[in-house]
Amino acid sequence: MLGRHRSSRRLASLGLVLGLLMTLFAPHAASGAVSSISLDLLASDLDTLTQVTSARDGSGRLFLVERRGIIRVFKDGAVQAGSFLDMRTMVEAGNERGLLGLAFHPRFESNGLLFVYFTRPGGDVVIGRWRANAARSAVMLSSFKTLLSIEHSSAGNHNGGGMAFNPRNGLLYAAVGDGGGSGDPENNAQNVVRNRLGKVLRINVNGTGAGQYGTYSIPSSNPFMGRSGRDEIWSYGFRNPWRLSFDRANGNMFIADVGQGSWEEVDRETYGVAGGRDYGWRTMEGRHCYNAATCNKSGKTLPITEYSHANDRCSITGGFVYRGPTQTALLGHYVFADFCTGQIWTIHNAGGNGDHVLRADTSELITSFGESDDGELYAVTIDGKLFRVLAS
Repeated sequence: MLGRHRSSRRLASLGLVLGLLMTLFAPHAASGAVSSISLDLLASDLDTLTQVTSARDGSGRLFLVERRGIIRVFKDGAVQAGSFLDMRTMVEAGNERGLLGLAFHPRFESNGLLFVYFTRPGGDVVIGRWRANAARSAVMLSSFKTLLSIEHSSAGNHNGGGMAFNPRNGLLYAAVGDGGGSGDPENNAQNVVRNRLGKVLRINVNGTGAGQYGTYSIPSSNPFMGRSGRDEIWSYGFRNPWRLSFDRANGNMFIADVGQGSWEEVDRETYGVAGGRDYGWRTMEGRHCYNAATCNKSGKTLPITEYSHANDRCSITGGFVYRGPTQTALLGHYVFADFCTGQIWTIHNAGGNGDHVLRADTSELITSFGESDDGELYAVTIDGKLFRVLAS
C-alpha cells in the first residue's frame, strides 16, 4: 500500500508539472472559446458610414468615414464637433460611390500623412494623399495629391474600397472592384495588362523602389515588374473586394470579396508568399464554378471560407482578426458580417483554414469593421451608427 501511495504522489506531482507547462506554452484560450458576439452602441445619427479606423498615434481617436466625403472624430465617448476632413466637393457619393477608404501612414504621428480611396465626379476611382496640420487635429486642405486614378465611369457599382498598410512591410495595399456590370462583362478581373480593375494593388508611398511614379513607387518584388502586366498589381481575380485588412500579429492579409448571385467569400494570403495569385473571379464565385461550361480551377487560389445567399444573405462585410487586450475570447479570430442580414461570424483559428461560425444575428446593416489604436474592434452601419464589438 505504501508503494502505491508513493506512486500516486509521483503521478500527481508529474501531473501538476505537466499542467503548469501546458498553461505556460499552450495557445491562448481564445482559440475556439468565443460563444457569442454583441454590439454596444456608442454613437448614432451620423451620415452613411463606410469605415471606422484609428491613426495608431496613441491619441485614442476613432475616425468615422462618411460616404458623402466627411471624416469625423470619435473620442472620450462622443463624436467631436466639426470634421477632421471635409472633401465633399471632390466626391461623387450615392449607392456604392463615395468616400470609401481611409488609411493612416504607419508614421502618421510624425509625418501627418493619410490616404483616401474615393470616387470623383464621373465615377473614376482615386487614391489620394492628404497631410494633417502640425497638431494632427485636422487635414490641411491645400495638401492633396493624387496617387492613382482608375477609370470607372461605365458603372456605379463594384468600386472596391478596401485599403490598408501592411504592418510588416509598410506597403500600401488597395482593393479595386472589377468595374461593375453583372458577371464582369469585360473580364477585367482576369486581365492584368489592360487595367487595374478587379485587383489588389501594392505600392510604396515612401518613394523608394524599382519603379518610380512620382507620388509613389513600385516594390521590386511586385509580380508584374519587368514583365507584361500593370506594375501596381499584387493579385487579381476579384469581383468587389469591399474590405481588406491585415492581422497585426503576423501581417496576413484577409480580403472579403462580394459575390455575384450565390456565394460570398473570405480570402487569406499568408505574409511572405509571392504575389501574382489569381483569386478566381470571373471563373469562380467562391469555391464554385461561375460558368461551368468554361470553368478551370487550375492555378486559382480558392477562399478559406464562403457562405451562400440563402436566407436573404447578400453581401459580405469584412473583417479583422481580433488582437485587442479586453475581448480575450475573440483573440486570433477573424470577425466578419453579412450586410443584408446583420449576421456576424468568426473563423475559428484564423491561422488555418476553417469554416465560419455564427456568433450574432443582429438587425444592423454593417458596412465596415475597424480597429482602435490598441486593437479593439468596432463596427459601423449604413444608417450612421458606431458600435463596439464585444464577445463572451
